[in-house]
Amino acid sequence: MDRLTALIQDKQNPTVVGLDPRPELLPGQLIEQARQRAAGSMARMGLDPKDPQQTQGEQAQAVWADHLARAYLRFNLAILEGVADLVPAVKPQIAMYEALGPWGIRAYTGTCRAAADRGLYVIGDVKRGDIGSTAEAYAAHLDGLPLSFAPGQAVDEPARAGGRFPWYEDALTINVYLGSDGVKPFLQAAEHIQGDLFALVRTSNPSGSQIQELGLDPDSGGGTIYQRLGGLVETWGQPSIGESGYSRLGAVVGATHPEDGALLRQAMPHTFFLVPGYGAQGGSAADVAPMFDRSGGGAVVNSSRGIIAAWRKDPDYSPQRSVQAALGMVTRDARRAAQAMKDDLNQAIKEAR
Repeated sequence: MDRLTALIQDKQNPTVVGLDPRPELLPGQLIEQARQRAAGSMARMGLDPKDPQQTQGEQAQAVWADHLARAYLRFNLAILEGVADLVPAVKPQIAMYEALGPWGIRAYTGTCRAAADRGLYVIGDVKRGDIGSTAEAYAAHLDGLPLSFAPGQAVDEPARAGGRFPWYEDALTINVYLGSDGVKPFLQAAEHIQGDLFALVRTSNPSGSQIQELGLDPDSGGGTIYQRLGGLVETWGQPSIGESGYSRLGAVVGATHPEDGALLRQAMPHTFFLVPGYGAQGGSAADVAPMFDRSGGGAVVNSSRGIIAAWRKDPDYSPQRSVQAALGMVTRDARRAAQAMKDDLNQAIKEAR
């Protein structure tokens, strides 16, 4: 977590922006423009955009997915224009892009690359988790293609291409339900590129307590499942502790459980926290403050809708504005929201120390 820590210190801002586009979060002008461009593409293909049978066909749906994905990327670029010099990190949620099929994946990788090109730390919110060769394949999100291009190279040679291509991520979120067998391949990939991981430990959703708060047998040490998992994550990360004092294996700890987060902070002194749940999900700056260490470090707090959809609360917004003007508002309002979040967090951290 050395690079993330350095970026947070440089910008004095423990904020990560969740780049999670959905149609309803984009200005209507941008969606309508995508519809018009899709209709033009369909017409050039000989399809009638007014014919329900044709518009419901695979070709037409593919055209629409392509243009909607392009709108997602354009929206994300407007967000990045507003926040790239203000925040240290972004976290695109891959599910929003996978919903559009291969065209959405292009928008996802384009978003990650654009963020990386701007010097941002990119957390791929992919929540992968498996063992053996499957985990190794998932870990290619960090470690590049599974085989380098070398004429005559045997297929079974353990040589990855390496590098950022094609995903351009610095870290991944992972699900560690399968135990250490499901963590080691990801840790190895992270080590190879000097990247990081964030394991789900105490999630922000209300029903997480159905499993995470289950009590364990006192004879085996007692506590709850999330506490035991936190201890394992702290242990698994020990060999990779860097100059920052934190290991490559971080933890996802929700802002909506401040008391649990405070307990985990004490029990996991070398584990960096990724904290979702701030803002739209109900978590406040005061809730997340106990998840930082005594020096005010060791955590980064995510906000998605609160930043990328800030334009929707702008009284100056009008559906009659041009696409370019609407995107300009997206940029401006995202920056204002990110700045407000930065100030809110820093004040809460200062008061808690």
